[in-house]
Amino acid sequence: MESTLDKTFDPAAIEAKWYSHWENNGLFRPERPDATPFTIVNPPPNVTGSLHIGHALDNTLQDIVIRYERLRGKDALWVVGTDHAGIATQMVVERQLEARQDKRTNYSREDFVDKVWEWKHESGGQITRQLRRLGCSMDWSREQFTMDPHFTRAVVKVFVDLYNQGLIYRDKRLVNWDPALKTAISDLEVEAREVQGHMWHFKYPLAGGETYTYVERDADGNVTLEEERDYISIATTRPETMLGDGAVAVHPSDARYAPIVGKLCEIPVGPKEHRRLIPIITDDYPDPAFGSGAVKITGAHDENDYGVATRNNIPMYRLMDEVAAMRADGAPYAEESAKARAIAMGELTASAAEVDAMNLVPEEYRGLDRYAARKAVVADIDAEGLMIGVEDKVIMQPFGDRGGVVIEPMLTDQWYVDAKTLAEAPMEAVRSGAIEIVPKSWEKTFFNWMENIQPWCVSRQLWWGHRIPAWFAEDGTIFVAETEDEAQAMAGEGVALARDPDVLDTWFSSALWPFATLGWPEQTELLAKHYPNDLLISGFDILFFWDARMAMQGIHFMKEVPWKRLYLHGLVRAADGAKMSKSKGNVVDPLGLIDQYGADALRFFMAAMESQGRDVKMDEKRVEGYRNFATKLWNATRFCQSNGIGASDTIAAPQAKLAANQWIIGEVAQTVAELDKAMAELRFDAAANAIYHFVWDQFCDWYLELIKPVFGGDADSPAAAETRAVAGWALDQILVMLHPFMPFITEELWHAQASYQGGTRPYELILAQWPQPDASVDSHAKAAIDWVIELTSATRAAKAELGIAPGAKLEAWVAAPSELATRVIERSAAAIERLARLTPIHTGEAPAGAAMQVTAMGDVFVVPLEGIIDIAAEKARLAKALEASRKEAKSLEGRLGNPSFVERAKPEAVEKARADHAHHAGEVARLEAALARLD
Repeated sequence: MESTLDKTFDPAAIEAKWYSHWENNGLFRPERPDATPFTIVNPPPNVTGSLHIGHALDNTLQDIVIRYERLRGKDALWVVGTDHAGIATQMVVERQLEARQDKRTNYSREDFVDKVWEWKHESGGQITRQLRRLGCSMDWSREQFTMDPHFTRAVVKVFVDLYNQGLIYRDKRLVNWDPALKTAISDLEVEAREVQGHMWHFKYPLAGGETYTYVERDADGNVTLEEERDYISIATTRPETMLGDGAVAVHPSDARYAPIVGKLCEIPVGPKEHRRLIPIITDDYPDPAFGSGAVKITGAHDENDYGVATRNNIPMYRLMDEVAAMRADGAPYAEESAKARAIAMGELTASAAEVDAMNLVPEEYRGLDRYAARKAVVADIDAEGLMIGVEDKVIMQPFGDRGGVVIEPMLTDQWYVDAKTLAEAPMEAVRSGAIEIVPKSWEKTFFNWMENIQPWCVSRQLWWGHRIPAWFAEDGTIFVAETEDEAQAMAGEGVALARDPDVLDTWFSSALWPFATLGWPEQTELLAKHYPNDLLISGFDILFFWDARMAMQGIHFMKEVPWKRLYLHGLVRAADGAKMSKSKGNVVDPLGLIDQYGADALRFFMAAMESQGRDVKMDEKRVEGYRNFATKLWNATRFCQSNGIGASDTIAAPQAKLAANQWIIGEVAQTVAELDKAMAELRFDAAANAIYHFVWDQFCDWYLELIKPVFGGDADSPAAAETRAVAGWALDQILVMLHPFMPFITEELWHAQASYQGGTRPYELILAQWPQPDASVDSHAKAAIDWVIELTSATRAAKAELGIAPGAKLEAWVAAPSELATRVIERSAAAIERLARLTPIHTGEAPAGAAMQVTAMGDVFVVPLEGIIDIAAEKARLAKALEASRKEAKSLEGRLGNPSFVERAKPEAVEKARADHAHHAGEVARLEAALARLD
């Protein structure tokens, strides 16, 4: 019979066809009201986003699991949706306006938000279309969006409830301030970059011209420097922040500064007559071995300084406005500096709000951009002779990943969640096993962060997002309520209220994803059935920003964990292990890979490379290899069809008498068991490896070869009929087992196996039944086929080592064959001749002379080589190659044993040396074995 399949496998021709078929027929979530639920929620990508390689990994793993559970008959729900992405989306729309010489501030807030909704409806579906191309079998019929009305209601209720429970509050704390976007941003939205900067060293004169003896000592206590000083030396990379210093801190153990602790020093900038004095204090933060050991404390503009200032009750003076220009508001500098001086002297107390209102920027710097102010400050200090020096220095600088400018730590009024209190329940859930983190190695990181968790800033200064449900009276009283009418009722009739203009952090709303997507706060049937979710698959990089916060909110509001298991995968890195970034030019486009190799190949690559606790290194050659794997399966199916092997009509294994058929049934059962074990343990690489080797090795390379003679005889014989039934069944099981990994090609072949015989399948593969691994295995048949395979593999390898043509037929002797060997040789001599190319096989001692030895399950076969190859020349060739490999392996071993090389060389050079050493060590073993065969 002729195969109906095209000779060439073309992924593009089948992918769009099958995805639309699945989606249009509701096959991603069939009606299974009585089935056991299985639930995953997809980490909602930004509505502005496009599919990147990390999405491809994350969603492939989720789809493998959901397709696997669907095949196992469960009510498998994969919740899908997008995040409103406050900053990113507002930026997209603002840029569109700017392209038309327009801007956001030309509109009212309501009109601008309407424009964002317009953009969302017109252009916000790009990533969902791309997820379809990857093959993600999500429940699109219930696609969610974090700004949908039902979701917004949930967000507002959570905020109000937490506020009423004392778990949300308003406070003035240090935040990451983006001067371009004019909003606070989260740590996740900050990129630390190495930039070329400077470190300036300045003198802070002691008050009243006081002096002290400054002494430096070496490690043995010997004096290396002793001099009288009337100043304390300070180093800074941001001189403009000196204007807001509240103190100078030294370590309590630093004897150099012990004489001046508790005294005052002068900030060396600003009008001389209004110079501020600040105290010299002790704190554990300064490192005596770094710089001068003395640190200026600017609590309003540095995270570490903020901690020191908070611990020591040091005033925090804010210097900049929302665009990071030096403040131009407030009273004259003379008045403000006098107040600050009085506070430092202990003559005046001021509240945090009063301190924040003070502007300690001298008039000549007011309104300047922070970098212009920096130049002016440095020039003025230098002119006065108080600059000790300046050094070039590479510094880590925080940039906003959206605004693209340097982040300014800023003291601002924001809304905070009491994360410390909410973190207790998730920690207990992990300790008790109610939440299992996979791999377990991430538990330590989880606990370390949760135990040291800081208040969570949830307010953002944007127009697009969930507006904070808080209203302010003119006297500053705050009223938090779900609606304005409720807030007005709380405030009383006639009290003027103004709503907080801020919106909530996107992570605040996405923390509700596992239950708000199921209908909460309504107590829906869907919520009752699918909460808690069964599994969350997430990148480790959002463990704290999303995963931990879902655990906090889920347990707090639902009184149950949001998911039973949390699987954390690594990052997808470039081939050399470097992190992908646009600036490095090493970003890989998953859609480009799909265009070139097909979605199935990319998906299988992701699964095969996903090893718990490790990052995935991108390797396009391996993607190409898995495309070849799909092609091999395609061609194997063509072979089956050309021999009358079609779709099976049974889920259970057919009856079989032939050893090869009994063997393949057993191999199917073993592979199903391996897959089930790997999936239960979330070992995606092990699962992919099991099905790959079964398809490529056992089925294609061995089974199809073993059964070829059956079809060379009577096509209507009982043996041929049995083989067609078993082969068709085995191929069906392959398609089911491989479907979670390669859904497109398997669905195509599933139907092709029926249609080429003029039939149809009663259901699509996506809804098929997972194989039952209870097929009985004939141990004698399995042993016989395994013996033939081992003998064939050993013989082929020996021929390759010795340069003997693969098709050459060789005689062989076996002196004392085992019972198994005797039986197989008697019954399967033709198969041994065809596969191992050994014929005839004699029982007894081999003739004297050069020979090679091969073994199969302990049976030793001697194959004479006289007249087959030039023994002397072959020995010389092997010896020469062995010497070269030994020399290279020894050289590489020495290099890798040198700590200087391993520690100082580039990581990729070390990795290449290790790979080369492994290669040459393997060559040594191979060549030694080849020479041994000739002795």
